[in-house]
Amino acid sequence: MFICAVRKGSLSAAARHLKLTAMSATRRLATLEEELGVRLLHRTSRSLALTPEGEAFLPFASEMLDTQEAALATLSPTEGGATGLLRVTATATLGRKRIMPIVNELLEENPRLRIDLDLNDAMVDIVASGVDLAIRIAPLKDSGLIARRLADNPKLIYAAPAYLERHGAPRTIEDLANHECLTFTNFTHWQFVVDGKERSVPVSGRFSSSSVDGFLSACVSGFGLAQLSAWDAEDEVANGRLVPVPIEDASPRDLAIWAVFPSRRQVLPKLRVFLERFQKSLA
Repeated sequence: MFICAVRKGSLSAAARHLKLTAMSATRRLATLEEELGVRLLHRTSRSLALTPEGEAFLPFASEMLDTQEAALATLSPTEGGATGLLRVTATATLGRKRIMPIVNELLEENPRLRIDLDLNDAMVDIVASGVDLAIRIAPLKDSGLIARRLADNPKLIYAAPAYLERHGAPRTIEDLANHECLTFTNFTHWQFVVDGKERSVPVSGRFSSSSVDGFLSACVSGFGLAQLSAWDAEDEVANGRLVPVPIEDASPRDLAIWAVFPSRRQVLPKLRVFLERFQKSLA
């Protein structure tokens, strides 16, 4: 009840999800708080917030449910495939181009598996939101999360042929100051590797976006240059709508694709089958 209330944002929503009355939900949470001797949630009829004790207890509560699920999976027959609800979060473009194509196969092969895919370019708190797996392309900060490197993620600069006809192609990183560079919102620099060392290069443009899909679309439309993962632009390069733009003596910094888990729990069948199929799609 506690975990569901946190994920749904209110006790009433948790009660509806668990098919309980509001009074029963309140009593269950009160019983848990009484047993622990602390208050876990500040709550009103419409909203709730974690207390400091609730924040400390949440990862342990999630671990308890995960351990229960692992135990049941161990005892269940395997011929039915993976079971349960798998919550995954990933960036919008990666989800659209690399995850959605495998979802139908996974659901057909595993009749008792359900998948909830959150496509979000923002960093999601996977512990608080109850996510089982985050697929991220970023330098990972030290944290209590567990990460597994899945694949390299080479990047290049791309442009539409129409843009290059109008403005020419940059040859050096210094030339980028004279070009429209499409970036994430509030990003002011692109990262390169020059002579084996990382270098941050200031860039600017009249368009930015909170999503790769946004500036990928702008790049295809000829608005400017974009620094993209190779798989981001794979289809657009194949049909001639984008071309790579090499830079002399410099290359964009590569960021690996990572699978991030909330804890060192046993890898459940639902996680294992998803990661195996996803890695195969990246190969």
